[in-house]
Amino acid sequence: MSSTTLPDDPPGGRRALAVWGIGVSVYFVAVIFRTSLGVAGLDAADRFHVNASALSTFSILQLLVYAGMQIPVGLLVDRLGTKKVLALGAVLFTAGQLGFAFSPSYGTALASRALLGCGDALTFISVLRLGSRWFPARRGPLVAQFAGLVGMAGNLVSTLVLARLLHGIGWTAAFAGSAAAGAVVFVLVLLFLKDHPEGHEPEPVPHQGAAYVRRQIAAAWREPGTRLGLWVHFTTQFPAMVFLLLWGLPFLVEAQGLSRATAGELLTLVVLSNMVVGLVYGQIVARHHGARLPLALGTVGTTAALWAATLAHPGPHAPMWLLIVLCTVLGACGPASMLGFDFARPANPPERQGTASGITNMGGFVASMTTLFAVGVLLDATGDDYTLAFSFVFVLQALGVTQILRLRKQAARRERERLVASRVETVHVPA
Repeated sequence: MSSTTLPDDPPGGRRALAVWGIGVSVYFVAVIFRTSLGVAGLDAADRFHVNASALSTFSILQLLVYAGMQIPVGLLVDRLGTKKVLALGAVLFTAGQLGFAFSPSYGTALASRALLGCGDALTFISVLRLGSRWFPARRGPLVAQFAGLVGMAGNLVSTLVLARLLHGIGWTAAFAGSAAAGAVVFVLVLLFLKDHPEGHEPEPVPHQGAAYVRRQIAAAWREPGTRLGLWVHFTTQFPAMVFLLLWGLPFLVEAQGLSRATAGELLTLVVLSNMVVGLVYGQIVARHHGARLPLALGTVGTTAALWAATLAHPGPHAPMWLLIVLCTVLGACGPASMLGFDFARPANPPERQGTASGITNMGGFVASMTTLFAVGVLLDATGDDYTLAFSFVFVLQALGVTQILRLRKQAARRERERLVASRVETVHVPA
């Protein structure tokens, strides 16, 4: 099944790329700030004198705010447009990063991460909507994958640059200095970003209060493609997110006996693999829409197999080659999660894209939040038994695959019906 270009599709081109580039730069900075705790987890534990459960609360609270805001953000983007929402997001995540830099206690640091999560939550859905307003529909899969790729580049900066700054100039200087990037992208949004190209203004939506909100959410949720997108995102994203956001470095150092430098290189491998696989997945889906589900399920299956092999290895530590393969495969989780939006996007009209994307984007972050908490609790309860703690990954993978298989036929049928209807409308549009 291939995407259809509709008569009112935006033209794309260099201007679209420039405007979208500004939007995606905000997401790039947000990801740097979001993942900064991943390279500072052990330092944070020492700085604030907390155990594994308390340490995981940093990321859990951040993701709780992020996930809880996805539907409100989708509604906000549909109502106010991208520019206003991205500008607000830049202000909030920059304030959160600054607050984290100067936090004197665990409580104030938690509040700062919550504020950061709030600003971060405003970015990705806005970038997806910006892409749908400036590029033709057939470019949707590539635009989404490129957005994910830029996000992983932010993760790479966090892993390589921020980690070195942290151990070179110290906690406060590293986090406060990185906050300057937030101020830069805020200015770029104010000066240069536009919600849509000329001649492609969306139809004005009259304010209808709570009734409008309920109708938007209900209509998006009724579409099986939206629900399938949520479960694809839920099932594919969280293993790599949990690994990169918090527990990867402790697992590699404490459970696998690696040095911090070697562990950092493996985390970098996850990010690099993500960037390469994202380009491949985007090209495949842009040409063969039917490849979405096989790619998603294949990624889940391969990830589960590699985690099982690593955790069940009989020796005291898994061999390096196995850890390298595991981290390479974990790199496919992010691109696979982007496929969730490729189910939700064709299932919803333009005026509901933000809401549907928000629902979809909740999936992986709810799974990540749940796993972050479960791993922390299990580590404390078992005396740092990483094998048992990380086995929780299989529980959520099984749940997600069950839901994907349940919804796949219904979503495919509904998508075919909408595609046929759009082709009929295209035929009847006067020249």
